[in-house]
Amino acid sequence: MSKMIIFDPAMCCSTGVCGPSVDPELLRVAAVLENLKKAGIEVARHNLSSEPQAFMRSEVVANALNEKGVAALPITMVDGKIAKSGSYPTNEEFAHLLGISVDTINSATKVKVNKHCNCGPKGCC
Repeated sequence: MSKMIIFDPAMCCSTGVCGPSVDPELLRVAAVLENLKKAGIEVARHNLSSEPQAFMRSEVVANALNEKGVAALPITMVDGKIAKSGSYPTNEEFAHLLGISVDTINSATKVKVNKHCNCGPKGCC
């Protein structure tokens, strides 16, 4: 089975699903990744602000950042190769990239939105 890794731009929390204004796209991606994990698919996610070393450990990601800068992010890798860069995959693209049914991705998952992220007394960002 394929392994997917997402390299996110710098965000205040590991998923970006926090703060007073939650980006619906980040909420969708968090739900998709949770569903993939529940289906037994290996998924990892790295945030530039909290795990910059992961970006440099991957030669492919480091090269993409050197060429395009942060505009390359987010980067979605499948089995060590860049599958999409500059935006997150759609649900259909996630399914296609992993060779699974889109129903696996669309199954209902509630994602808890943390308005404070435990980042400090002033919130996240």
